[in-house]
Amino acid sequence: MHPAFSVVFFTTATGAGYGLLALLGVLGGLGFIRPDLWLGLVGIALALGLIVVGLLSSTGHLGRPERAWRAFSQWRSSWLSREGVASAATFIPAGLFGIGWVFFGRSGGWVEVAGLLTSAGAITTVGTTGMIYASLKPVAQWHSPYTLPAYLIFAGMTGGVLLNALLQGFAMDSTAVLTGALLATLAGWALKLATWRYNDRLKIPTTANTATGLAGGTVRSIEWPHTEENYLLKEMGFRIARKHSAKLRRITQALAFAVPAILLVIALVSPRPVAAIASVLAAICQLVGMLVERWLFFAEAKHTVTLYYGR
Repeated sequence: MHPAFSVVFFTTATGAGYGLLALLGVLGGLGFIRPDLWLGLVGIALALGLIVVGLLSSTGHLGRPERAWRAFSQWRSSWLSREGVASAATFIPAGLFGIGWVFFGRSGGWVEVAGLLTSAGAITTVGTTGMIYASLKPVAQWHSPYTLPAYLIFAGMTGGVLLNALLQGFAMDSTAVLTGALLATLAGWALKLATWRYNDRLKIPTTANTATGLAGGTVRSIEWPHTEENYLLKEMGFRIARKHSAKLRRITQALAFAVPAILLVIALVSPRPVAAIASVLAAICQLVGMLVERWLFFAEAKHTVTLYYGR
């Protein structure tokens, strides 16, 4: 019984990939980052690579992966379907932007339009991913005002730190990008602390009594509804000890926020070789920390269905 690593990796990789793609589309299309063949190739390949690998990993979570294409047909009512549609649609302007910015070495004009559409598509896709969880009323920890902003801020944060590492590595460093990545990391840290505070104080009014409408005592199940573990218990009924949760929260704060912030400050005040090394280490550290943060996001959530199992 544990959160599926395929989903943990999916949300981490695609968030960083779409964050990087959105920033490249805006800054490259508008000319704030000058066209460069190798920077463009590595940057767009890294962004699209993270997205594709993340999407492929998510299919491992499906019981029948060969039917995944059917999810696209439910876009009118399903956030999961909307995520798939937005994700696929984003590849079209991203391809056009890549051709113009990387191979033609152009910005502005139609390349700018393609870049802005790429950024809009990336932001929309991350937003639909966040809404998959924010819309689930039975999971109180997700159905909160913090879930959607967290997905958007974390995507911008990880994407910004990755972009800064790329610019530093190709000697095209930008103080504005570095400062933005640092501020986004601090904003993500503050939002994560606020989310934990909200969840720790969360009072869930639903009990076995309110669910059954029975009063005059404490309702409890004599036996489970079935003899084996089911999907909801495996994915949304995971029980993590409070001491382990506290430890993992400290690890998350250190790896995803504190250490990257320190490394970015070092990059900000250091000459290029040191700044480049610090920037790359910040990106690697933050991605590892976000894997821990996403695991906690799923592990600490509880589905209301667990009431029927005496939890």
